[in-house]
Amino acid sequence: QVQFVESGGGLVQPGGSLRLSCKASGSIFSFYATGWYRQAPGKQRGLVAGINSSGTTNYTTSVKGRFTISRDNAKNTVYLQMNSLKPEDTAVYYCFAARSVIDYVRGNNYYWGQGTQVTVSS
Repeated sequence: QVQFVESGGGLVQPGGSLRLSCKASGSIFSFYATGWYRQAPGKQRGLVAGINSSGTTNYTTSVKGRFTISRDNAKNTVYLQMNSLKPEDTAVYYCFAARSVIDYVRGNNYYWGQGTQVTVSS
């Protein structure tokens, strides 16, 4: 089973930037879609950004224009570049992968990473 490991989280001041990485233990080429969710304390986990095998991306409204997702199949890695960070971006960020378009759309059978903490504070 392919495993995913996130890195790149940390403490950053408002307006700062971070780049999260999610490296798979095997090939991500076979996955239809990969991306990132986040969960803040007391809130449900929600989608931040996703990218499919065609390179089509989608973002939650609150991060559009600030975050950029990318996928490097050769390195089996998914990235999330986060700019102009705000305190409300503080959360644990989880990498996910879906094998099929049905799984992606329905949120079923996702492969998950262990999460990385992002804290935006002055």
